[in-house]
Amino acid sequence: MKMNSTQIEQTLTQFEAEAIPADHPVVPQLTRIFGDHTYFLDSVGLNIVEPVENEQEESPVGVVVNVATWVDAATASLQPHEPEPTELTVALEPRTSH
Repeated sequence: MKMNSTQIEQTLTQFEAEAIPADHPVVPQLTRIFGDHTYFLDSVGLNIVEPVENEQEESPVGVVVNVATWVDAATASLQPHEPEPTELTVALEPRTSH
């Protein structure tokens, strides 16, 4: 899913990663390979967030999906693979306080 800036900020409070800016030169290539998403880099590799149906949650929730892993500890090269959902979920809307 493509996220707006509020959703990106909210996700980064729950997931230790770095968002790749939409205007980064690598984004068109990532979009060709993986589709139109907001991309996040973490210690494991390249991730996207996909919305999930969850009737128990009041606000929208997404699952972090790993689509490429680092080839080595230098984190200089990624190896794409079939999308692998992780156990990490994130709230996609900030909690509002009344």
